[in-house]
Amino acid sequence: SNDGVLVLGATNAPWHLDAAFRRPGRFDRILFVPPPDAAARADVLRLHLRCKPQEDPDCDAIARKTDGFSGADLKAVVDMAIEAKLREAMKSGVPVPLRTKDLASAVAGLKPTTREWFATARNYALYANQGGTYDEILKYLKL
Repeated sequence: SNDGVLVLGATNAPWHLDAAFRRPGRFDRILFVPPPDAAARADVLRLHLRCKPQEDPDCDAIARKTDGFSGADLKAVVDMAIEAKLREAMKSGVPVPLRTKDLASAVAGLKPTTREWFATARNYALYANQGGTYDEILKYLKL
């Protein structure tokens, strides 16, 4: 029995889905999931910093500097900061916990990976949106 079963699919290229795949009764709804807002980004950072040696970094401040970053981008921020701290500890012989400045340095070396996606999504939303499938993207982009 399939009662109570909900099947979800995810893609970063909904414009490549065949129309037959999206017809009623199949995958007939497309939901736009935007990048996390500042509060969610701070929570994602806290999640990735859990169980890591740290001196209570200001995740809210870092979140404000990461507009447009995805969850994966935020994980990369933490990973880069940890790698830099490990290199520093190997040189000095003294391990030092992560601080806000370490995360800020990592952020400075990254750009949100969502930028390229939004450039593509914008074009589809503006020029191939006959059925209103991409209206949520237009609303998010304020177009």
